[in-house]
Amino acid sequence: MRRKPDPLVTYRQKRDFKKTREPRAGRRSKTGHLFIVQKHDATRLHWDFRLEMDGVLKSWAVTRGPSLDPDDKRLAVRTEDHPMAYAGFEGTIPAGEYGGGTVMLWDKGEWEPVGGKDPAKTIEEGHVHVILHGERMKGEWLLVRMKPRPGEKRENWLLRKVEDKEAGGSGDLVDTALTSVASGRSMAEIAQGDDPVWHSDAKKAKADPKAANAPGKMPPEAAVRKKPEGRPPAFHAVQLATLVDHVPTGAGWLHEVKYDGYRALLAVSGDNVKAYTRHGLDWSDRFAPIVEAVAGLGLGSALIDGEVVALDKEGRPSFSALQAALKEEGELHYFAFDLLAEGGRDLTRLGNAERKERLEALLKGAKPPIHYADHIASGGEKLFDRLCRDGYEGIVSKRADAPYRGARTRNWLKVKCTRRQEFVILGYIESDKKGRDLRSLALGLNEGGALHYTGRVGTGFDADTREMLLTMLKPLTRKTPPTEVPKVAARGVTWVKPKLVAEVAFAEFTADNVVRHASFLGLREDKEAEEIVPETPATDDGKPFGVVISHPDRVIDPDGGITKGQLADYYAAMADPILRWAGGRPISLVRCPQGRGKKCFFQKHDAGSFGDHVGHVAIREKDGSSEDYLVIEDGAGLLACVQMGTIEFHGWGAPVSDVEKPDRLVFDLDPDEGLDFGDVVSAAEHIRDLLGEMGLATFPMLTGGKGVHVIAPLTPDAEWPAVKDFAHRFAAALAEDQPERFTAALAKKRRTGRIFIDYLRNQRGATAVMPYTARARGGAPVAVPVTWAELRKIDRASRWHVGDAKELAKRAGSKALAGWGQADQALPDL
Repeated sequence: MRRKPDPLVTYRQKRDFKKTREPRAGRRSKTGHLFIVQKHDATRLHWDFRLEMDGVLKSWAVTRGPSLDPDDKRLAVRTEDHPMAYAGFEGTIPAGEYGGGTVMLWDKGEWEPVGGKDPAKTIEEGHVHVILHGERMKGEWLLVRMKPRPGEKRENWLLRKVEDKEAGGSGDLVDTALTSVASGRSMAEIAQGDDPVWHSDAKKAKADPKAANAPGKMPPEAAVRKKPEGRPPAFHAVQLATLVDHVPTGAGWLHEVKYDGYRALLAVSGDNVKAYTRHGLDWSDRFAPIVEAVAGLGLGSALIDGEVVALDKEGRPSFSALQAALKEEGELHYFAFDLLAEGGRDLTRLGNAERKERLEALLKGAKPPIHYADHIASGGEKLFDRLCRDGYEGIVSKRADAPYRGARTRNWLKVKCTRRQEFVILGYIESDKKGRDLRSLALGLNEGGALHYTGRVGTGFDADTREMLLTMLKPLTRKTPPTEVPKVAARGVTWVKPKLVAEVAFAEFTADNVVRHASFLGLREDKEAEEIVPETPATDDGKPFGVVISHPDRVIDPDGGITKGQLADYYAAMADPILRWAGGRPISLVRCPQGRGKKCFFQKHDAGSFGDHVGHVAIREKDGSSEDYLVIEDGAGLLACVQMGTIEFHGWGAPVSDVEKPDRLVFDLDPDEGLDFGDVVSAAEHIRDLLGEMGLATFPMLTGGKGVHVIAPLTPDAEWPAVKDFAHRFAAALAEDQPERFTAALAKKRRTGRIFIDYLRNQRGATAVMPYTARARGGAPVAVPVTWAELRKIDRASRWHVGDAKELAKRAGSKALAGWGQADQALPDL
């Protein structure tokens, strides 16, 4: 029987085994389907892509790394087959030795053939088509051999991603995946670590007992440090539905049951699971049965949105049953209806239908109490009628192609079978019967910036509920009503501090705005009293988000002839991508009521002039006092600001959920007059590379002015002093290293011929212009996120303006920008 040729012949020919301790053998008798990628900073940075075939690792050096964009064809130079012992190596090869440099285990997983064709055979024909199941590289990939040029000795191939659901942007992998899948470390940390090195020189390997390939040493795959337990993804503001009075018709909608429970985000990393309420409170203990069930599913990193419910005797979600279950440790269920992140990749910019498809695959095989919340794509009105007949709360309809955004939008609509509303509890009336039991509750709603009395609820209580409510209300008693109440309605009421929220079903509001035929359903412990406002069905009135724009013909930019109405149209069209970044964080406005050519000013505090559409958050000042800062949650808030003369929106580096912990670093590169924009691009790339070595993925944004922002997302763990200190020391070190190119000095006289690295955006109270916001500059340019590959081709920071809304909206939803600004990474030590 003819023996197969030894695939390691070339490998051995390239090495003198009298000098090297590298594996001479290492071919497996039974081959598997392993694939790995090693990021290798040798003479030139490259990614070694290796597929297990015929008992060895078939290898290619990909100079620019793999790209998720199917249009990118990355050069992959075929190298010699490697022994399987290389499969787990991570560490350093000493300088001056063969392949000297830092090696990171960048990806690993399994491959499978496509169409039943064996890549071990097709590789000789010049193509390899596989499906990868890695931690980073997923889906279909294709390697194709190029026709050799005359005299060319090396074998050049092209590696590209096949178009599928795993496709994305050019830099989604190499620009963001900067740490090891084995140890979680950056290249800099590996280079500075105490890992066993790999000596190509046999004498050095023999003399170094700590070497990875010292005589009798365990194989490199066993020497790699164990990757630390990953943290679950951070909390993300939840998408909210707009109440309407009818189910939307036509194609393009997904219709789901409206679950009658508590909203909950599940942040998962293996058996490490956290459950968050809609406001980001950690309720892992209260939802312990759900947390334990998900921990047992063996999922990777994921952020799942859904509803915690309890079922009544007929198997329907019941809010009253949920109250009892939480009190008595009864049975809880979780209906998952969205997937915000998976495997470290942000999915919020994908359409709802695609996110649900991924969620269904993720939860395949899950059993109660974990459920995948199914939907229908047509017949929403019939579903609504059936649900109402069967006693359900209602229906939620979602645009199939809409991204996920942490705010209330019309991409999610809800229709209720009966009128239900949360109310603030203002007081209670005790029964005049023996035992002084609870008789009714006084209710209120926030409207127009004030709390108003809205009637009473006296049914829906059982004995246990009455006892529980009195126990919670009595410590909150006060002498006077928390708002003005008619004398007749105030009789016999014991007033309380307006802290508790009740969910109530009722027939209607009277002409005096008082509820009729009200029935108590339960307490809403997941909602704050300050946010409880009348919930009325939205209507389509031809106004952008229901906001009237006065004087739409007023010219706000004489250079471009841009009017206030055109600016409002831009912000209405771009509301979703803008609020993706600006929503839910303290905002400062640049207001120009008479247009850009006249007086403009910053405003950060809420003086009450913006109406109900614009929210506020109380933030402690340096002197210990508290001030209300502006917060925008939806398109109506954006347009209300535009109506008041706003052109620009600048945001804090931290969300309102925790203003003391930043979720990003921003380095603003501000060039001196006369410097070319290419100098700014080169500087931004240099900063990207330096931060990348520390394990920080960064993203560029055109400011719409002269410069570029280099943005590094952060998990909100470190507080402002630490973040500011890091930014300051980084900028100072950069300016000291290249003083002719950079300056970190604020004084303008120090900036001549240099690029100012503005690190001061990274301190408490400082703001930076938000993505897609217009600028109060000639031509009304816009701040626009771009990829690193795009940045090289752009000649100015004011590339786009407000007239480009259609193009910018399309860009914002493109695969190329799907992962922009998203990375799970902590502030490094410097």
